[in-house]
Amino acid sequence: MKKISPLDRILLLITGLLAAYQIVVGLEGLGTLATWCYTIAFGVLLVAGLLMIIMGFEVLDSPLVVIVATIIPLSLSAGLVAEYLPAYSAAYLAFAVIGFLAVAITRFATPGRLATISLAVVHGIAGLLIFILPLVLSLSGAAPGGFALVGVGGALIGVGGLLLSFLKLGKPVLPQKTILSVLPGLLALMAAAFVAGFAMG
Repeated sequence: MKKISPLDRILLLITGLLAAYQIVVGLEGLGTLATWCYTIAFGVLLVAGLLMIIMGFEVLDSPLVVIVATIIPLSLSAGLVAEYLPAYSAAYLAFAVIGFLAVAITRFATPGRLATISLAVVHGIAGLLIFILPLVLSLSGAAPGGFALVGVGGALIGVGGLLLSFLKLGKPVLPQKTILSVLPGLLALMAAAFVAGFAMG
Protein backbone atom coordinates (compact mmCIF):
# COMPACT_ATOMS: atom_id res chain seq x y z
CA MET A 1 0.00 0.00 0.00
CA LYS A 2 1.38 3.42 -1.00
CA LYS A 3 2.18 5.66 1.96
CA ILE A 4 0.19 8.90 1.96
CA SER A 5 2.35 11.99 1.37
CA PRO A 6 2.01 15.55 2.70
CA LEU A 7 0.89 16.66 -0.79
CA ASP A 8 -1.76 13.93 -0.81
CA ARG A 9 -3.06 15.19 2.54
CA ILE A 10 -3.15 18.79 1.30
CA LEU A 11 -5.13 17.78 -1.81
CA LEU A 12 -7.53 15.72 0.31
CA LEU A 13 -7.95 18.65 2.71
CA ILE A 14 -8.81 20.90 -0.25
CA THR A 15 -11.35 18.30 -1.36
CA GLY A 16 -12.92 18.22 2.10
CA LEU A 17 -13.05 22.01 2.38
CA LEU A 18 -14.72 22.31 -1.04
CA ALA A 19 -17.26 19.62 -0.11
CA ALA A 20 -18.00 21.38 3.20
CA TYR A 21 -18.37 24.72 1.40
CA GLN A 22 -20.85 23.18 -1.04
CA ILE A 23 -22.93 21.78 1.82
CA VAL A 24 -22.98 25.01 3.81
CA VAL A 25 -23.18 27.63 1.04
CA GLY A 26 -23.87 26.00 -2.31
CA LEU A 27 -27.24 24.36 -1.70
CA GLU A 28 -29.43 27.37 -0.95
CA GLY A 29 -32.74 27.75 -2.73
CA LEU A 30 -33.07 24.16 -3.91
CA GLY A 31 -35.97 21.78 -3.43
CA THR A 32 -36.01 19.40 -0.47
CA LEU A 33 -35.13 16.22 -2.39
CA ALA A 34 -32.32 17.84 -4.37
CA THR A 35 -30.89 19.39 -1.20
CA TRP A 36 -30.91 16.05 0.62
CA CYS A 37 -29.30 14.23 -2.31
CA TYR A 38 -26.54 16.80 -2.75
CA THR A 39 -25.94 16.96 1.01
CA ILE A 40 -25.50 13.19 1.22
CA ALA A 41 -23.12 13.15 -1.76
CA PHE A 42 -20.88 15.97 -0.55
CA GLY A 43 -21.13 14.76 3.05
CA VAL A 44 -19.81 11.32 2.08
CA LEU A 45 -17.06 12.99 0.03
CA LEU A 46 -16.09 15.13 3.04
CA VAL A 47 -15.98 12.16 5.43
CA ALA A 48 -14.05 10.01 2.93
CA GLY A 49 -11.43 12.73 2.48
CA LEU A 50 -11.01 13.23 6.22
CA LEU A 51 -10.67 9.49 6.83
CA MET A 52 -7.91 9.24 4.23
CA ILE A 53 -6.11 12.23 5.76
CA ILE A 54 -6.23 10.67 9.24
CA MET A 55 -5.77 6.98 8.44
CA GLY A 56 -3.92 7.10 5.12
CA PHE A 57 -4.71 5.00 2.08
CA GLU A 58 -5.04 1.95 4.36
CA VAL A 59 -8.66 3.01 4.93
CA LEU A 60 -9.31 1.93 1.33
CA ASP A 61 -8.70 -1.68 2.41
CA SER A 62 -12.13 -1.68 4.06
CA PRO A 63 -14.65 -3.85 2.19
CA LEU A 64 -17.15 -1.01 2.56
CA VAL A 65 -15.18 1.26 0.20
CA VAL A 66 -16.93 -0.02 -2.94
CA ILE A 67 -20.32 0.60 -1.35
CA VAL A 68 -19.41 4.05 -0.04
CA ALA A 69 -17.91 4.99 -3.42
CA THR A 70 -21.28 4.20 -4.99
CA ILE A 71 -23.21 6.59 -2.74
CA ILE A 72 -21.55 9.72 -4.15
CA PRO A 73 -22.48 9.37 -7.86
CA LEU A 74 -25.91 7.93 -7.07
CA SER A 75 -26.76 10.80 -4.72
CA LEU A 76 -25.38 13.46 -7.06
CA SER A 77 -27.23 12.10 -10.07
CA ALA A 78 -30.46 11.79 -8.04
CA GLY A 79 -30.06 15.43 -6.99
CA LEU A 80 -29.62 16.55 -10.60
CA VAL A 81 -32.70 14.61 -11.69
CA ALA A 82 -34.76 16.03 -8.80
CA GLU A 83 -33.66 19.56 -9.65
CA TYR A 84 -33.79 19.54 -13.45
CA LEU A 85 -36.00 16.56 -14.40
CA PRO A 86 -38.50 16.46 -11.51
CA ALA A 87 -41.02 14.36 -13.46
CA TYR A 88 -38.51 11.48 -13.41
CA SER A 89 -37.27 11.95 -9.84
CA ALA A 90 -39.37 9.16 -8.28
CA ALA A 91 -38.34 6.62 -10.93
CA TYR A 92 -34.66 7.57 -10.72
CA LEU A 93 -34.70 7.53 -6.93
CA ALA A 94 -36.06 3.98 -7.13
CA PHE A 95 -33.22 3.08 -9.51
CA ALA A 96 -30.67 4.65 -7.13
CA VAL A 97 -31.95 2.66 -4.15
CA ILE A 98 -32.14 -0.61 -6.11
CA GLY A 99 -28.72 0.02 -7.65
CA PHE A 100 -27.16 0.72 -4.27
CA LEU A 101 -28.69 -2.44 -2.80
CA ALA A 102 -27.52 -4.48 -5.80
CA VAL A 103 -23.93 -3.28 -5.36
CA ALA A 104 -24.03 -3.87 -1.59
CA ILE A 105 -25.58 -7.35 -1.82
CA THR A 106 -23.42 -8.65 -4.67
CA ARG A 107 -20.29 -7.22 -3.03
CA PHE A 108 -20.73 -9.51 -0.01
CA ALA A 109 -22.97 -12.35 -1.23
CA THR A 110 -21.61 -13.05 -4.72
CA PRO A 111 -18.22 -11.36 -5.15
CA GLY A 112 -16.92 -11.90 -8.66
CA ARG A 113 -18.44 -11.43 -12.12
CA LEU A 114 -21.95 -10.50 -10.93
CA ALA A 115 -20.56 -7.94 -8.47
CA THR A 116 -18.42 -6.42 -11.22
CA ILE A 117 -21.34 -6.22 -13.65
CA SER A 118 -23.72 -4.61 -11.13
CA LEU A 119 -21.03 -2.14 -10.11
CA ALA A 120 -20.23 -1.18 -13.70
CA VAL A 121 -23.91 -0.73 -14.61
CA VAL A 122 -24.77 1.40 -11.56
CA HIS A 123 -21.61 3.54 -11.75
CA GLY A 124 -21.94 3.82 -15.52
CA ILE A 125 -25.54 5.07 -15.51
CA ALA A 126 -25.02 7.50 -12.61
CA GLY A 127 -21.71 8.77 -13.99
CA LEU A 128 -23.08 9.27 -17.51
CA LEU A 129 -26.05 11.19 -16.15
CA ILE A 130 -23.81 13.49 -14.08
CA PHE A 131 -21.60 13.99 -17.14
CA ILE A 132 -24.24 14.41 -19.87
CA LEU A 133 -27.15 16.23 -18.19
CA PRO A 134 -25.20 19.43 -17.24
CA LEU A 135 -23.66 19.57 -20.72
CA VAL A 136 -27.05 19.20 -22.42
CA LEU A 137 -28.61 21.84 -20.15
CA SER A 138 -25.73 24.25 -20.80
CA LEU A 139 -25.66 23.74 -24.56
CA SER A 140 -29.45 24.07 -24.86
CA GLY A 141 -29.49 27.31 -22.86
CA ALA A 142 -31.58 25.77 -20.07
CA ALA A 143 -28.67 26.45 -17.70
CA PRO A 144 -25.73 28.89 -17.82
CA GLY A 145 -22.64 27.74 -19.71
CA GLY A 146 -20.59 27.42 -16.53
CA PHE A 147 -22.90 24.66 -15.32
CA ALA A 148 -21.11 22.37 -17.79
CA LEU A 149 -18.32 22.17 -15.20
CA VAL A 150 -20.59 19.89 -13.19
CA GLY A 151 -20.36 17.53 -16.15
CA VAL A 152 -16.56 17.75 -15.99
CA GLY A 153 -16.78 16.85 -12.31
CA GLY A 154 -19.06 13.97 -13.28
CA ALA A 155 -16.46 12.62 -15.70
CA LEU A 156 -13.78 12.82 -13.02
CA ILE A 157 -15.92 11.13 -10.37
CA GLY A 158 -16.77 8.39 -12.84
CA VAL A 159 -13.10 7.73 -13.54
CA GLY A 160 -12.14 7.84 -9.85
CA GLY A 161 -15.05 5.71 -8.72
CA LEU A 162 -14.45 3.00 -11.31
CA LEU A 163 -10.68 2.91 -10.65
CA LEU A 164 -11.29 2.46 -6.92
CA SER A 165 -14.13 0.02 -7.33
CA PHE A 166 -12.33 -2.32 -9.73
CA LEU A 167 -9.23 -2.11 -7.53
CA LYS A 168 -11.29 -3.29 -4.56
CA LEU A 169 -12.85 -6.06 -6.65
CA GLY A 170 -9.37 -7.35 -7.47
CA LYS A 171 -9.60 -6.33 -11.13
CA PRO A 172 -7.53 -3.12 -11.22
CA VAL A 173 -7.46 -1.12 -14.45
CA LEU A 174 -4.11 0.42 -13.42
CA PRO A 175 -1.49 -0.61 -10.83
CA GLN A 176 -2.52 0.18 -7.25
CA LYS A 177 0.36 2.63 -6.75
CA THR A 178 -0.67 4.62 -9.85
CA ILE A 179 -4.31 4.79 -8.76
CA LEU A 180 -3.40 5.99 -5.26
CA SER A 181 -0.94 8.53 -6.68
CA VAL A 182 -3.55 10.22 -8.86
CA LEU A 183 -6.56 9.80 -6.54
CA PRO A 184 -6.07 12.87 -4.26
CA GLY A 185 -5.54 15.20 -7.22
CA LEU A 186 -8.49 13.67 -9.05
CA LEU A 187 -10.74 14.21 -6.02
CA ALA A 188 -9.59 17.83 -5.59
CA LEU A 189 -10.20 18.63 -9.29
CA MET A 190 -13.58 16.92 -9.16
CA ALA A 191 -14.69 18.86 -6.07
CA ALA A 192 -13.48 22.15 -7.60
CA ALA A 193 -15.40 21.45 -10.83
CA PHE A 194 -18.58 20.66 -8.89
CA VAL A 195 -18.37 23.75 -6.68
CA ALA A 196 -17.62 26.05 -9.63
CA GLY A 197 -20.29 24.44 -11.82
CA PHE A 198 -23.04 24.65 -9.20
CA ALA A 199 -22.05 28.24 -8.37
CA MET A 200 -22.42 29.24 -12.04
CA GLY A 201 -25.49 27.06 -12.64
